[in-house]
Amino acid sequence: MEGAEAVDVVVVGGGQAGLSSAYHLARAGIGYVLLDHAPRPGGAWQFRWPSLTYGKVHGMHALPGMELTDADPLRPSAAVIGEYFAAYEERFGLRVRRPVDVTAVRDGGDGRLRVESPAGIWTARALINATGTWDRPFWPRYPGQKSFRGRQLHTADYPGPQEFAGARVVVVGGGTSAVQHLLEISEVAAETTWVTRRPPVFRDGSFGEAEGRAAVALVDERVRQGLPPQSVVSVTGLPLNEAVRTGLASGVLERRPVFDRITATGVAWADGRQVEADVILWATGFRAAIEHLAPLHLREPGGGIRVEGTRAVRDERIHLVGYGPSASTIGANRAGGAAVREIRRLLARGTGGPVRTGGPVRTGGADGTLEPAGVRLA
Repeated sequence: MEGAEAVDVVVVGGGQAGLSSAYHLARAGIGYVLLDHAPRPGGAWQFRWPSLTYGKVHGMHALPGMELTDADPLRPSAAVIGEYFAAYEERFGLRVRRPVDVTAVRDGGDGRLRVESPAGIWTARALINATGTWDRPFWPRYPGQKSFRGRQLHTADYPGPQEFAGARVVVVGGGTSAVQHLLEISEVAAETTWVTRRPPVFRDGSFGEAEGRAAVALVDERVRQGLPPQSVVSVTGLPLNEAVRTGLASGVLERRPVFDRITATGVAWADGRQVEADVILWATGFRAAIEHLAPLHLREPGGGIRVEGTRAVRDERIHLVGYGPSASTIGANRAGGAAVREIRRLLARGTGGPVRTGGPVRTGGADGTLEPAGVRLA
């Protein structure tokens, strides 16, 4: 295609899933380019609120080949993980182009995919989609929502607790973000109210390998059926740590069923109960950011993309890493390797040699593995 840059594989998204995939592509000697819409390294972590310190992060798993060591738990997670991702890109010479907003992925008509963006066009024999969910915050709709005279915002726009001083705040959502918001905001707000669609389930004790496998299996079954992935907390429950225990004991985490409508000055239930509010904070999760894949018609009637492992069933050239069962940080690492193994087989079946345009590969040892290292962050 005239004016397009040809590569073996395009990776879309520069977070954990994208970097893991690029690592495995480089290790396999496969030409690639990684397109990231964010302005700097760090994936979605760079947009997290300042009060979310690294010590509060739940389940951050190291990228393959390089551990994150000695990070200060009191520093903002956005800074710690952003620096770690930047060091990782540098260490392994990963080829990342940013900021690049991929607007569409189409069938090029010649067996290749056409990846379009305002920054350029690429053609590829396969694509790894690692765009996550941060760019698609989910806003539920309720009667009267537009009449509310206070402020409405989503977790994606959460600035930290300081802006809620003296306010009456309704937090909507049953996930870990909702709990974190409530515990912070309650220290400065005049009043907080927590509402969820379903009663929250708190998980006491460790979450071991067996429990992890069971949770992944439940999510995997949905995407195999072509249904949209469920939230992680819907299958794992909420961790019951000391801060949560305190919140439950104090009443901050006393949950109410979700309201039926929104009024000009708050929220109301069908039985006549009302709560006055200055702010409604929607901690209602995110949806997969996959609109750019729409021209490929991958969606099933159930609304999701049916995948086997990471491969889209409707198009074997497309792999989704960080989607469904691989949405966790450790899942994204493993899925990146699995996707590259399948892509390697796909490229081997094609005619002609692969287009070698990927970034530099740094190896160490006779087996050709990428050089392992640790990075220390103050």
